[in-house]
Amino acid sequence: MKKFRKVLDGLTTSSPGATVGSPSCGSAAGTPTAAPTPKEIDVQETLVSENFQLCKTVRHGFPYQPTALAFDPVQKILAIGSRSGGVRILGRPGVDCYCQHESGAAVLQLQFLINEGALVSACADDTLHLWNLRQRRPAILHSLKFNRERITFCHLPFQSKWLYVGTERGNTHIVNIESFVLSGYVIMWNKAIELSTKTHPGPVVHLSDSPKDEGKLLIGFESGTIVQWDLRGKKADFRIYYDEAIHSVSWHHEGKQFMCSHSDGSLTLWNLRNTTKPFQVTFPHGKIQKDARKESCKPILKVEYKTCRNSEPFVIFSGGLSYDKAGRRPALTIMHGKAITVLEMDYPIVEFMVLCETPYNNEVQEPYAVVVLLDKDLIVVDLTQSNYPVFENPYPMDIHESPVTCTAYFADCPPDIIPILYSIGAKHKKTGYSQKEWPISGGTWTLVRNADRNTDDPSLTPPMLYKMKTSKVFEKPKPGEGRAAELVEEDPFAIQMVSWCPQSRMFCVVGISAHIILYRFSKYDANTQIVSLEVRLQCDSDDVISPSENENNPSFSEPGSHSPQPHHQHQHPASPGSRTPEGIKDSIPCLKVKDRAVRVPPGYQSELVIQLLWVDGEPPQQITSLDINSAYGLLAFGNCYGLAVVDYLQKTVILCMSTLDLYGSTDPYQRLTRSPRRNRQSTSEFCMRGLSNFYSDSKKRIRTSYQSKICLKLNYIPLSVPCSAGKPRIPMGPEGPRLTRRGPGRPPFRKAQSAACMEISLPVSHTEESRENSFTRSRSSSVSSIDRDTKEAVTTLQFGESYGRKNDVLPTPCLWVGTSLGVVLLIPMSIPTDQEERMEEPVTMGVSGAVLMLKGSVLRFSFLDCMGALIQPPYEVWRDHNAPEDPDRLRRRKLVHFSPSSSQDACGDGHLAVVCSERQAKVFLMPSQSCLFVHNITESSFVLRADVVSVCNSVCLACFCANGHVMTLSLPSLRPLMDVNYLPLTDMRIARTFYFTNGGQALYLSSPTEVQRITYSQEMCDNLQEMLGELFTPIETPEAQNRGFLKGFFGGNAHTFDREELFGEAAAGKASRSLAQHIPGQGGVEGMKVAASGVVGELARARIALDERGQRLGELEERTALMMTSAEAFSKHAHELMLKCKDKKWYQF
Repeated sequence: MKKFRKVLDGLTTSSPGATVGSPSCGSAAGTPTAAPTPKEIDVQETLVSENFQLCKTVRHGFPYQPTALAFDPVQKILAIGSRSGGVRILGRPGVDCYCQHESGAAVLQLQFLINEGALVSACADDTLHLWNLRQRRPAILHSLKFNRERITFCHLPFQSKWLYVGTERGNTHIVNIESFVLSGYVIMWNKAIELSTKTHPGPVVHLSDSPKDEGKLLIGFESGTIVQWDLRGKKADFRIYYDEAIHSVSWHHEGKQFMCSHSDGSLTLWNLRNTTKPFQVTFPHGKIQKDARKESCKPILKVEYKTCRNSEPFVIFSGGLSYDKAGRRPALTIMHGKAITVLEMDYPIVEFMVLCETPYNNEVQEPYAVVVLLDKDLIVVDLTQSNYPVFENPYPMDIHESPVTCTAYFADCPPDIIPILYSIGAKHKKTGYSQKEWPISGGTWTLVRNADRNTDDPSLTPPMLYKMKTSKVFEKPKPGEGRAAELVEEDPFAIQMVSWCPQSRMFCVVGISAHIILYRFSKYDANTQIVSLEVRLQCDSDDVISPSENENNPSFSEPGSHSPQPHHQHQHPASPGSRTPEGIKDSIPCLKVKDRAVRVPPGYQSELVIQLLWVDGEPPQQITSLDINSAYGLLAFGNCYGLAVVDYLQKTVILCMSTLDLYGSTDPYQRLTRSPRRNRQSTSEFCMRGLSNFYSDSKKRIRTSYQSKICLKLNYIPLSVPCSAGKPRIPMGPEGPRLTRRGPGRPPFRKAQSAACMEISLPVSHTEESRENSFTRSRSSSVSSIDRDTKEAVTTLQFGESYGRKNDVLPTPCLWVGTSLGVVLLIPMSIPTDQEERMEEPVTMGVSGAVLMLKGSVLRFSFLDCMGALIQPPYEVWRDHNAPEDPDRLRRRKLVHFSPSSSQDACGDGHLAVVCSERQAKVFLMPSQSCLFVHNITESSFVLRADVVSVCNSVCLACFCANGHVMTLSLPSLRPLMDVNYLPLTDMRIARTFYFTNGGQALYLSSPTEVQRITYSQEMCDNLQEMLGELFTPIETPEAQNRGFLKGFFGGNAHTFDREELFGEAAAGKASRSLAQHIPGQGGVEGMKVAASGVVGELARARIALDERGQRLGELEERTALMMTSAEAFSKHAHELMLKCKDKKWYQF
């Protein structure tokens, strides 16, 4: 615990390292100003470095670029491998584990050690890994790296400790699972085929043991050669040479037949009695053409041949469709008897697996479901019903249904919001799912709640509560109509940022087409007329306006006015028919709002749509900042040109002003409005300003590439010109700027974003990356360059109770505005308090408030009282506007205010303002505006995301930098508490979606389809193990069916086959050391013993306990060791007693 006291008696603090000529922190105009009265700030900080630790918790979503699939039929768990080396293991909802290979090599194949709590993964770097699943965080026990051959296929028989590994050279090696070393027993390709064969059979594509005799190994080569190898006799029983390449093989459970899938779209059925030719050849989707020839079909990549006890067998395969129909979707075909069902999929099929009742391959399989792994989805089909319905997926795997563009994370939500969202969202779910339970039901998970700890449990699989489409507000654009198609090359309805107030349930969405949609929540459906406001927040590009003309412009209030009036020139009435004046040709919005009453279901219902307008052929620039306050009834947003504030209760625009005009006479740089520069290309340097000044060459390349994707091209319209409605102008000719709007000097609209709003940028196409990456100009934040480029974007906004001026005695509603030049503006507001007056009287705003300075673009505001507690913004308690009215009760707004003076009994009036920019953080004392603490967060990089969050009953400032560092700073002293080099900025997606929240949690989009949750709280890291689910649960292995005397007598001696006698070192010798290298894993000695005992199956399974460090100890092994120690001690004492009493007579006792 540390106590900070700072006496503010005539103290003036200037910005350390600030630009020459910049004003001090304590004064708006650079004049030293003393605090009104001496005050003592007494804040007891409880956070220390030991409270912080960074670690990953869980990952949600669909595995990105999946490559492999495996299922344990006894444990009922599923494993999915990906191209990036990740492995997701899924069980019942809540049991979800993510593992990552350190090499990052793609996962080629996965094999469960069935009911043993282990998993074998084969990767593209020709390495085998053995994972221990008997701990909540799986770890690698062994690895085996092949040096001279490439792995193509693996097969592990049930209840066997010997793994068959096929290679690209056509050889088959055998690996001992216990020791993870190669056996000396090798099946060479030249011995498997006949000596007379002159061609190489190709890589091994299939390995399986015969259900009839485990001593027979079926080897499938890519060229079409199939060999059944007698493991005992070390010779081939038969060889099959087929003309078409083989993709997969599947046995009949009796071991007398097997089926192959081929590259020509055919299925061949082979009988072991006659292997000279196939017993049956079928082309399931090949039709006979007029010339009696079969039409060509696509390859059948995999086939499964499963038998049923009371019906015809199932033949399930992927692929095989004919080539003649272009655009056909990928399909899974189910053949059951004479019935053929084709299930078309939305995405390509990566892998599928049939789930059967028994793990034994020599019993009737009884398939009940088929798991289909698609490129972007996971589907489970119910085979027990004739219409083959799919199971409802309980995992949140469809977050990538449309590309994710932004995220928001709320940890402390009101307890009633989640049930109501779930109940309403459930009404919109699809129907027709299978009524049976989800078949992947393995593992155990128990919700642990600690009474004195209020943390969000990361192991709970979050269900999809609610979905809505913002495009329903607009009319569908017709081809060639409107300007939305010209603006964006992607979806014109794409979402850039969201703002949500859980208490009032107000929801706001910002779209890429420069539009904002405001939603209210209601439990009742309604017929509503969507109200639309059209705002002209853009400056004319070619009008030369002098300062004198600016003063005489009637469309703006005086800069120092406290009550500016709504600008009717900027606001178009909300009636459906009101559009832009006919005199201004291009003053139209990008999208057309529905002008008719629409029926909206319960849930979030659109109340207001705000759209920015085109101005003289120039598109509206994208919105870079947004804030909404339900208590004030106001919505503020800004872009590169300026700021607009909308009263959504009265549906009016109360402020629309350029950023430069917000300063009035308090401009710290004393800039003058000026006409556009002649050289329009040079203004692109502004996009790079406000983030950092000096970088190494490599960092500069990364940064400039990044900025070219997210910053705003401001070559044509100077911000120094006031944002007036302007007079009607004659459009320029073809040689004017319209021809160059999409030329090389101007990027498309979809990249037009502020440099400081990195989290809302959208991905760009690869065709433009080369052009964007070529931009390598350095930036300068000197006064002279700022004077040259007066464009200043609004980067962050925050409503709250504060002090707009130094001489204010009581807090009033204020709007805090942060810009890309590191300037903070305070705009005090006057809001009527009476409900009736609030709906009639206008809200007034004074735009000449205080000015504070920081280095870099301003990212975040937050407010603390003088005791260091977080001050929440005021809000309106939710009430349903569509609820039936009660005549006996007035419907009044219920507002909740958190005034800074409400908790100031000890310190008097005032509060602390925390301001964080890309380069530094400052804490100001309000209303004196004195800078108490300053911390330069980074000099070589820049902050991407910053949030003031609550951790361990205190608050801190959490920052994520572009160099991958995650940092936390104490408040208010800004003392560094944690600095971890966690994740380098290798993808703009991470910067766009990184989000901190309370409770020491954060998340980001780790891939286009997955959300990674992390924690930076030591308490949550310590308790993470007990929050995660158990992947392995002790289950008795089902007993094999009694084969009967006759079947056992005539069916071979499969059960007497001893692989240890053939593959062990005594019989087969040692393998060549240069062939493969054994690499010990990090699983620990205890985990190795547990896995080894599980593989052999010689020890009884015991429940594994988990200590604080996550290491698992075998209870049975511990008890055995204690008993052995006790037995040795007892034997020793007994022997000593025997020696002592050996020569004694009976009477000496």
